[in-house]
Amino acid sequence: MNFKKLTMIAVLAAAQTALVVPAAGAEGAGTGSIETVQNFTMNAADGASGVQQDGGQAAGMASNSLSGDQKNEVAGKEQAVTEGTTNQATTNQGTTNQGTTNQGATGQSTPGTTNGTPADNSGKTEDAQTGNVQPGDAQTDPASQNGSKNASDPTGEQGDDKSTGDVNGQTGTVTDQGQSGGTPVTFSDPLQAGPDQLILMMNSNKMYQNGKLYLAGQPMAVKNGVSYVAIRAMVERAGLKLTYDNKTKETIIMKDGKELRFKTNSNVYRVDGVPTNMKGPAYQQKNVFMVPLTSITQALNIPYTVDQPNKRVILTLSSKPVAAFTVSPKDIFAGETTVTYTTQTKVADGREIVDERWEGKEDVFQEPGQHTITHYVQDSSGQWSEPYTVTVNVLKPNEPPVANFTTDKEEYKMGEKVTITDLSTDDEDAIVSREWLNGRKAFFTPGPVTIRLIVTDKHGATSEFQKTINITNETLYTEDQFNKLFTDVGDKFTFDGSQVPSWKNLQYQISSEASTLIRSNSPETVYQEGILYRETGLGATRFMIHHVNSTGKNMKLYVIATNTYTDAPAQLTFENFGMGGPNPYPTLTGKVSTERYFQTMQNQSARQVVTLAPGESKVIMPDISKIKMKQGDTISVLSDAFSDLPIQYTFIMIDENKDPLKTLPFLTNLERDVHNRGTYPDSTRLIRYDDVVGDTPSRLVLGDDNQDPNLRGLDGIYGTEASNAGNFGVLYKITLSRVAPHTLITLNPRGGLYTGVVLVNGQPVQVAKNVSVNAPHEASVLYRTGNGEENVEIWYTAASGSNLPINLLFTPLPEVKTP
Repeated sequence: MNFKKLTMIAVLAAAQTALVVPAAGAEGAGTGSIETVQNFTMNAADGASGVQQDGGQAAGMASNSLSGDQKNEVAGKEQAVTEGTTNQATTNQGTTNQGTTNQGATGQSTPGTTNGTPADNSGKTEDAQTGNVQPGDAQTDPASQNGSKNASDPTGEQGDDKSTGDVNGQTGTVTDQGQSGGTPVTFSDPLQAGPDQLILMMNSNKMYQNGKLYLAGQPMAVKNGVSYVAIRAMVERAGLKLTYDNKTKETIIMKDGKELRFKTNSNVYRVDGVPTNMKGPAYQQKNVFMVPLTSITQALNIPYTVDQPNKRVILTLSSKPVAAFTVSPKDIFAGETTVTYTTQTKVADGREIVDERWEGKEDVFQEPGQHTITHYVQDSSGQWSEPYTVTVNVLKPNEPPVANFTTDKEEYKMGEKVTITDLSTDDEDAIVSREWLNGRKAFFTPGPVTIRLIVTDKHGATSEFQKTINITNETLYTEDQFNKLFTDVGDKFTFDGSQVPSWKNLQYQISSEASTLIRSNSPETVYQEGILYRETGLGATRFMIHHVNSTGKNMKLYVIATNTYTDAPAQLTFENFGMGGPNPYPTLTGKVSTERYFQTMQNQSARQVVTLAPGESKVIMPDISKIKMKQGDTISVLSDAFSDLPIQYTFIMIDENKDPLKTLPFLTNLERDVHNRGTYPDSTRLIRYDDVVGDTPSRLVLGDDNQDPNLRGLDGIYGTEASNAGNFGVLYKITLSRVAPHTLITLNPRGGLYTGVVLVNGQPVQVAKNVSVNAPHEASVLYRTGNGEENVEIWYTAASGSNLPINLLFTPLPEVKTP
């Protein structure tokens, strides 16, 4: 063959190759490098081609060896061979029903394939330099030996009445066109793909990425017209994150903040929490989780193409860098605020950001209004990201607030009420604090008094205003008289508490309502996992819980109810529930628990029915264990319930990650400390006083174990006698049928700090609002009667964390005077 003819053949072969080779394959061609795939060496460049020539014979495109011989290339390259016979694959021989392979320099042919049946090349390929046969270089890929027919999967993996075969160690597809004149046979090397592509071989567990072969746990399969892939293999190759949720039994895929959740045998998966239908149900195959391929590609926007002739699906995994950034602070003021830009750029593994471009970026924006900032980044592979844009609203410069107030008069008597009206303003109505100096309701020393107010807005800008008033030498009320008349309900005042023990002690009547108190308050400070308390209750039951985590790690507190009957279901009805914490402030948790307890008593929002099957155990009062207890945290609980059968209640504290029901059998009882635990009957105490009260100073004592005796009961774990010190958990219903007109009712602690909530005539009243009342010289105002005798009802329960006893004080109000 002369040089001119050889040149024409090469040109035609190249043209035909461009027509039949898929774009993905062509993209990887021409590199001239040798790729190693699991110890098999393959040529990754310059696929040989053939053209139809001279009476139906196929002439192979020559490849020059070192010796100058012309020969056909072998397996490992992408080839396009045109036959000279109908429905027959041949190489250089042009013979009917006969495929041959070129043996290199020897020029000998051996039988190849007949009608597309793979020839046995014994794992050998031709050495391009010596013409010798080298073992271990060619491998027949079985991935595409069987086509899938009549499939309707949207990936396009349906059969096209094609058969597959291996020629020279490569997988090819023979299309039977039923005509003479040559049938095109396209061969494709699965390694020839772009750097951002993942190739899945149909009906095979083989995957190719970046020139390397990977094996999935199960082959890609078509089931009921749907293409399935092994989820773990997909995740590993596509750079996704895979986890498993033991509670919901869901397999989870995550990428760039998007979450996909799959369940075995379900054709519904959740995409960011939204149920979404799949083409078919996920299933297990030999312990390998299989899901429809399109469920992943569609949810994560992964483009793909189907190379049907070569039986492969090509996924494009974008490796472009992703530009992202945040702008701070939230509020930006023109000409004032220095803006901070925090980049959150993402790049493919092994790449770095080498360049960036900003549009609209300013360190300090000079003009108010909408400003758009755009960022681009370029990685070390030369790829630029898509633009990432943030729009910020630049505010006009902050205007400081304006402090202002007025008083109803310019001059006052000592003890005369000063009425102050706050007139402060802010352009954003964003005043966050007011600081008063001498902003009192009355003054008891004559002379000029300057009242000052400082207001601060949410941006930290402040303003100050002051006014001077004059206090005369004339007295309207003493300080004690003024406090009794004008201290707001829920606020406190100081007085001489040393006189209280000498006041009249009301000799009230005591009765009770049947309600069993189960108090879990010892060990109050918990140093290890274990059972805090255990007791059985029937009928009306009140729970009082107060514990501190001092284990040094995060814990959770649980209450477990067990139906002790093995032949009947039990019903547990919750009526009232109040919880405080978890937080590091025991006094606050106790106050909040009593406040919420009384709230649910009024609105019945805590009402809930729990059914326990015979012998069943359940976690009850789940709000207690919703939030972990950190080191030093306290939880306080007060709750009422009713059961129709005996229920065993177990109080435990365990590691936050442990299952309470599974852990319970292995826990031991914790020892008591100086605090109290026990089970006490008759925990609703009724107090009634029918004589006139308030006409002279008097007191009603609670929680002293004298006039108000402690409840007596048993420790449910040890069976020993217990005394409910302070009567915590007891609900007092106090009825005062004859409270004199103009009577002040206050709460005065006698054992230390106290804070809590009481109900007065059905209305909740804070004890000192956001502060504590201190013994013995402070009192918190609960109620004032009017011009006539009144019936007053007070419901009280001691707040955990506070100190007892307390006194309810009843004193006549001073006479109201005209200024």
